[in-house]
Amino acid sequence: MKEPILELREVYKRVGEEHILRGINLTIYKGEFVALVGPSGSGKSSLLYIMGLLDSPSEGEVLFQGEKVDFRKEEKLSFLRNVRIGFVFQFHYLIPELSLLENVMLPALKRGMKQREAKEKALYLLEKLGLKGKEHRKPYQVSGGEQQRTAIARALINDPSLLLADEPTGNLDSTNTSVVMDIFRRINAEGTTVVMVTHEMELVQKVGRVVEMKDGRLVPFPYDGS
Repeated sequence: MKEPILELREVYKRVGEEHILRGINLTIYKGEFVALVGPSGSGKSSLLYIMGLLDSPSEGEVLFQGEKVDFRKEEKLSFLRNVRIGFVFQFHYLIPELSLLENVMLPALKRGMKQREAKEKALYLLEKLGLKGKEHRKPYQVSGGEQQRTAIARALINDPSLLLADEPTGNLDSTNTSVVMDIFRRINAEGTTVVMVTHEMELVQKVGRVVEMKDGRLVPFPYDGS
């Protein structure tokens, strides 16, 4: 029997009078690779932010690993976001003053990992993602694809159970898109659950399940407009 890692029950999100999400019921199971697709403005990123506990729903429940999330408890939320969930965004958000190595180490140090252990793990991940020899370069000294791979390494350093990616290939060419997708598939094969927002329909052929959104609701995939 498949075990849920994340459950959303009747989740609504409103901003003022605008309904961003409308009654979302969605279960993500451990070990899945899920693509979240839909037109611009359909609510994909809003849903992903709630899944990642970066935003709270206006109504409804979110369960992470079987436990109901209390969005009022910031300390617990911070722990889950830093340790249990990894994030990769379209814009890598690397700190320009820090080296690639230092950027990757940062979440581990924030968690309380010793400097030596964090460095060893960061070096291992950078090598695993094809960045050996570039550890001490600053983000502006490497390519966009290498910056995104660094961001993936940073997302993985605390061994998250769930990796969330918001348009991670949106700023990459086809070669680097293929590299990043291969990395995600490898991570998933090693046991990490992956949920990826994308507008690139050719990528959905490389995932296990596709969830489509339209006007803040989940719709059958592929959506025929009816």
